[in-house]
Amino acid sequence: MNPSPSPAPILISVGTRPEIIKMAPLHAELRRRGLPVAWVHTGQHREMAQPLYEFFGIEPEHEVELARRSGELSHLNALLLEGLAAVFERTRPAAVLVHGDTTSTLASAQAAFYQGVPVGHVEAGLRTFNHREPFPEEMNRELTARLSRWHFSPTGRAAGNLEREGIRAGVHVVGNTAVDAALQGTARVDALLAAGAPVLPAALEPLRQGLALAKWRLITVTAHRRENWGEGIASIAQAVAQLLEAHPDVAVVWPVHGNPAVRDAVHAELAAKVPALEGRLTLCEPLDYPALLWCLHRSVLALTDSGGIQEEGAALSCPVLVLRNTTERPELIDAGAGLIVGTDRARIVSTVSGLLSEPDGAGLQRMRDATNPFGDGTTARQIADVLQRDLGL
Repeated sequence: MNPSPSPAPILISVGTRPEIIKMAPLHAELRRRGLPVAWVHTGQHREMAQPLYEFFGIEPEHEVELARRSGELSHLNALLLEGLAAVFERTRPAAVLVHGDTTSTLASAQAAFYQGVPVGHVEAGLRTFNHREPFPEEMNRELTARLSRWHFSPTGRAAGNLEREGIRAGVHVVGNTAVDAALQGTARVDALLAAGAPVLPAALEPLRQGLALAKWRLITVTAHRRENWGEGIASIAQAVAQLLEAHPDVAVVWPVHGNPAVRDAVHAELAAKVPALEGRLTLCEPLDYPALLWCLHRSVLALTDSGGIQEEGAALSCPVLVLRNTTERPELIDAGAGLIVGTDRARIVSTVSGLLSEPDGAGLQRMRDATNPFGDGTTARQIADVLQRDLGL
């Protein structure tokens, strides 16, 4: 007898660091249930992806080789469409799952749609209602929604955004897989550290020693978004310098993005100050996910323009100050777990200093105690329930 054909897989198609982090819990849940699932790495950020794959125990079954000849988004999208179409043609998936708002997200959804494969969009319905900020992510979100069968929204507000766009079928409010990943990842990091595993990079060792002695209050800073390049990044760096001068018990860790538009501006403002601050300012290479979780878990607050850190901060009870003029995660602000401060130096300094100086840290404690609007860590399970039911698996 001929063996029975293998069941059509559910393909998770992602390529950037945040996508990998947020889809890892879903991959683990589908595997736990014994469902046919495979991972497609879409080719970006390979050097940052591999440590994440090792941390989460993922071995991508498929990978798109990107022979990029320019940095143009149209060129990247064309390469992804062609490469992903070949993968989907070969594997004949039962469904393709995409995440968020990257070029990989849109190209994966397009390629699947062209072949009649149903698409599940995880983290669906986020909107700023401004196509210039962030660009091109806002349009990627809208177009992916039009191509998807399942819309896994993190919050009721996100689901409401879809409804206002005429999308009502297949919408499921499930929370955000970032919460699953942060809670599971933090527990794993603490266990590895307790076992003596070398989880943290050497650049964080002085900071770790200072925090162990309760010498400092830690602030984690990240900034990389395109709309903040130039004056925005410089202003954030100037604010950090002023905060360190005004608060001698504060330490800052800033994993500096490798893009020259970011790196050069940060180092121009801050690099010369590092020796005089005697360990209170750590400018380092981008941290891998375990080290970033370690920092957030120990920070009194985070300053960031990253959407992922808004979610991870909420999951780890770390107050978040958003270095943008808007956010597609307004639930964080509404819940009282975060504030929008933009990139104005004076506003950043005033807001942070006010929180740090408040008696008994009451303001920061209120933010830490806020109910996480992004879920309770069961998002992957809820998504798997829907897929298993609708695909008859």
